[in-house]
Amino acid sequence: MQDLALTRRHLMGWGAAGLAGLGLPNAARAQAAWPSKPIRFVVPFAPGGSSEIVARSAAVELAKQLGQSVFVDNKPGAAGNVAMGEVARADDLHTLILGHIGTLAVNPYMFDKLPYDPNKDFRAISLLAKVPSLYLVHPDLPVKNLKEFVAYAKKNPGKLNYGSAGNGSAGHLAMEYLKMTTETFITHVPYRGTGPQLTDLMAGRLDAASVGASAVMQFIKAGKLRCIATGTTQRILQLPDVPTVAEQGYPGFEMTQWYGLLAPSNLPQAAADKLAAAAMKAMKEPALLEHLANDAAIGVGSSPAEFAAFIAQEQKRWKLVVARAKIKPDN
Repeated sequence: MQDLALTRRHLMGWGAAGLAGLGLPNAARAQAAWPSKPIRFVVPFAPGGSSEIVARSAAVELAKQLGQSVFVDNKPGAAGNVAMGEVARADDLHTLILGHIGTLAVNPYMFDKLPYDPNKDFRAISLLAKVPSLYLVHPDLPVKNLKEFVAYAKKNPGKLNYGSAGNGSAGHLAMEYLKMTTETFITHVPYRGTGPQLTDLMAGRLDAASVGASAVMQFIKAGKLRCIATGTTQRILQLPDVPTVAEQGYPGFEMTQWYGLLAPSNLPQAAADKLAAAAMKAMKEPALLEHLANDAAIGVGSSPAEFAAFIAQEQKRWKLVVARAKIKPDN
């Protein structure tokens, strides 16, 4: 069997001397050398939202674990499709992307055609964090909680509007899910990113929105926004007086944003394993968990298999929501 193995390798272009002294050690060194240069961590959305908070927090710890700098690159456009398509084709082995509920679980059912396959073009590395979805209104709107908001919306059908970071964004899904559950009609106004949306919400040009807690906690505390409900199953520590949607008459309701680490499918297995181990360790660091908690985010740090199973579960769930809400991409 040993002679047969050597013959096969020889036929593949390996010399006996290479096997004995050069080939295998060089291959091992090449694998151990990854990453060999700074890593680009792409965020498929504009700055200012929960995605950037999670990505930048994770990037700091990943750099420590991997021994290379990890820099965040915001690349918004087409509900995240521009960045996802670019990273799917990246061949430098040092480009990663932040996976998201929209790009992985919604876009496949919202768009007729995508420049990427969420299940074939990427390796699921780790679920990094979950962020509670908060339901917000401008303080001038005469409602104090979700029950009053629903009653007001039903008395004024079509008069209220809500903003989102764009069609298919987590905020869009969260509001459409709430509309379906409460049987209300509220007009959607898509923006290009969370930042511009929040500017108009605080200025009173929008009535409502659903945004990840990390991006808006400071504005709630400052009285610039009013939180009328959380999408979590339990109240969050930062807003103990704000009841969940489920508590306010809609049992079983749950809506959280989530963010994970993806690599192009061409990343070698050894590098993917090293990256996954680094991500899981990074997301368990007490300093990172405390930093995320201060922004009402929850660090996770799952294995690749766990993240892949989670994505499949979310795809099944949101396929139904997209169809029922008739969510369409931006024109």
